[in-house]
Amino acid sequence: MKTSRWLPLAAFALLAALLAAGVWMSRKPNRDALPSPLIGKPAPEFSLPVLHDPAYTVKLSDLRGQPFLMNVWGSWCVECRVEHPVLTKFAETKRLRVVGYNWKDEPADALRWLEQFGNPYMVVLSDVEGRTALDWGVYGAPESFLVDGKGIVRWKHVGPLTDELIAKELLPLVATIEAER
Repeated sequence: MKTSRWLPLAAFALLAALLAAGVWMSRKPNRDALPSPLIGKPAPEFSLPVLHDPAYTVKLSDLRGQPFLMNVWGSWCVECRVEHPVLTKFAETKRLRVVGYNWKDEPADALRWLEQFGNPYMVVLSDVEGRTALDWGVYGAPESFLVDGKGIVRWKHVGPLTDELIAKELLPLVATIEAER
């Protein structure tokens, strides 16, 4: 009889401890970011049409030799519009090749969007069906991948790029890649 009196209190204490542990673990500043299994591994191969000339395709092997930033975007993506001025400013520095990956977008909509907001990309790849995105682990836009000259994925960021993120994360990695050459 006495144990049954303490049972609710023990259950409450256990739940309180679990809640406290969850709150403690959620203090990580980047807790929403999903780690990419591609980091440190070869980038998935692809062969995609160029948005501005669908008769021409670009393969991963065409981009090897120098590092590049692959930026996943779509004309339907609200956060891509927020990111675009930052990406444009960064691309203008010519510090790194910026490759656009237009994801699940109608080509006419994507072309109209680039006409309206400007085209910061060295080349824009088009993946209307989004099949290549599955290999890369893309689950939203915008996302960005830093790929070194050997075709190894070195960094992934989910969400819009910011000036601070470029300065504190991306550029130091680019400097490391350049020092390794």
